[in-house]
Amino acid sequence: MMTNLFSIFDPSTPNFLSSNWSAILIFLLMAPVMIWNSPTRFTHTFLLLTNYLFSEFKPLIKKSAFVLITPVALFTFIAYNNVAGLAPYVFTGSSQLVFTLTLALPLWLTLMIYGWINNTSNLLVHLIPQSTPALLMPFMVLIETVSNLIRPLTLAVRLTANMVAGHLLIVLLNSADPSTPLVLSPILFTAKQALLMLEIAVAFIQAYVFSVLVTLYAAEFTN
Repeated sequence: MMTNLFSIFDPSTPNFLSSNWSAILIFLLMAPVMIWNSPTRFTHTFLLLTNYLFSEFKPLIKKSAFVLITPVALFTFIAYNNVAGLAPYVFTGSSQLVFTLTLALPLWLTLMIYGWINNTSNLLVHLIPQSTPALLMPFMVLIETVSNLIRPLTLAVRLTANMVAGHLLIVLLNSADPSTPLVLSPILFTAKQALLMLEIAVAFIQAYVFSVLVTLYAAEFTN
């Protein structure tokens, strides 16, 4: 039973679904399908999606193209969890800051270490944009440093906030069912279906935005 509006994001559920955190790991079951000898519609669609993502991300990274495997895998993983979270009794991992921060922080830290070891001069150049007046250079270095330091937090909060907002709207509309007159029920049902379609689109869009930002950060640290 929902105790408050935000309890839908609580991973604690009845005994028969007490391990709904495992819904996040069900994504791994799709991996063996990729190595089947006989192609299926799912494998064909998945390959089309990954090829499209590679073609979109490749122009962003001039060097170290091997990094692209990370944003493509992130897109697939986040999109799956976002869409799966719309199903009843499935815990949405991407609506928890601990989940998104666990993805963003190690990625950012890895890129920072790689960049400072292998591309130090390029990282220092990014601290001062072109055509910056000499008087503003110390302030620009400070602003760019703070901007780099808060990147994992902004990545995590952006994904979490967008997923939380959509789920809250769905819950608010569902809570209006008992008090809705019968005449207005078709309108409410249509609104909920439209919102559900919007949330499915948002699930993929947010996964794409997260992956693109990671690719841009990787390009800054590696190019």
